[in-house]
Amino acid sequence: MSTAAIGISSPASPGIDAMIDLRRLRTDPDAVRAAVARRQDGFALEQLDRVIELDARRRALVTQVERLQAERNAQTEEVSRLKRAQQPADALLATLKASGEAVRGLEADLRDVEALLEVHLLNVPNLVLPEVPDGGVESNRVVRSWGTPRDFAFTPRPHWEIGQSLGLFDLPRGTKVAGSGFPLFTGPGARLVRGLASFMLDLHTTEHGYLEVQPPYVVNRASLTATGQLPKFEDDLYHASADDLFLIPTSEVPVTNIYRDEILDAADLPIAMTAYTPCFRREAGAHGKDTRGLIRVHQFDKVELVRLVRPEESARDHALLTGHAEAVLQRLEIPYRVLALAAGDTGFASACTFDLEVWAPGVGNWLEASSASTFEDFQARRANIRFRPAPGAKPEFVHTLNASGVAFPRTIIALLENGQQADGSVVLPAALVPYVGTDRLVPRA
Repeated sequence: MSTAAIGISSPASPGIDAMIDLRRLRTDPDAVRAAVARRQDGFALEQLDRVIELDARRRALVTQVERLQAERNAQTEEVSRLKRAQQPADALLATLKASGEAVRGLEADLRDVEALLEVHLLNVPNLVLPEVPDGGVESNRVVRSWGTPRDFAFTPRPHWEIGQSLGLFDLPRGTKVAGSGFPLFTGPGARLVRGLASFMLDLHTTEHGYLEVQPPYVVNRASLTATGQLPKFEDDLYHASADDLFLIPTSEVPVTNIYRDEILDAADLPIAMTAYTPCFRREAGAHGKDTRGLIRVHQFDKVELVRLVRPEESARDHALLTGHAEAVLQRLEIPYRVLALAAGDTGFASACTFDLEVWAPGVGNWLEASSASTFEDFQARRANIRFRPAPGAKPEFVHTLNASGVAFPRTIIALLENGQQADGSVVLPAALVPYVGTDRLVPRA
């Protein structure tokens, strides 16, 4: 199979031995295969089987090359000895020439095998943790909930009707400007977006200890490969082909890559960063799904949380990170639930994910507003982000984690649909009032 056929994007990618723990794969291939099989992804299993096959081929070639090189070294020394003794060495020189050609041929084969191995490695997903539930989306498990969905004395309206009556957004004109899925916020709606950004950033920086960063909105292939978006999700990305740059699908990508190819001091861990950015997703496989209003859009704003931690702190920080995202929804007084995603619904790069779903009474559904994931060393291997546990110690890979803290569209949906009143106004939570200058959004006159 050609590299193009399975999605290789660019030669700009991490080394073979860094992408996954090949030692673990060689020691217990059945366990690794069983872990990948839990994802219910036949393509991923095919890629892993190909990796196992190519890795064995690669090691055999390396052994052959090393054996021939050792023989050539000994023969070279023998040629030198014969010449010093003024004895004929023609036969040995002919042997050296033939073995040199053999080594060059084996090295060419090795380069081809390594290139193909790298392609397949990039298509092998992270191994989900043992505690992740088995099954697909139907097996996602609610682990806790917060808040009580409101009882309405009237039939709650969907957010697209509320937003129009309040003059918060103009979806038809947004479509005219850029196309479907690119919302245009206006007046109090634009101020609401700005207020949400300031509220979330203030909360995460002043109370949760995150460093605010403002990253680029475009990234290169190496950055997207490092965090796991490439090669698998290239069709979902907006690509500027002239520069071979991509609009960010999430600020997780540029923020995590800030420390790509660096060795950090253990004393600097954990590193916690937050960023507010727009995000751009083509979502090529999602046409026709939830197209009304703000439920599924191609451009949206989000505050992201990223943590780089010691491996032994990964589980603790996953719970901490999830709690930081939950704090946003609690301050906004939005009922939500926390789902532990099953293995078959866990993202490509994630080892374990908790989704936060907000209740939207107008559409009568729970909507994902945040995913909090631990990647263990999966992204760090691809990005080559390491730390030195102690002075002089061998560097180790950090663990990376991230969460939406939180995404705006569905948070806005929940604010409007849960806060709506019989007179058409929307009551805002107290935490937002200082940021938007009012406690109530009222219909246009």
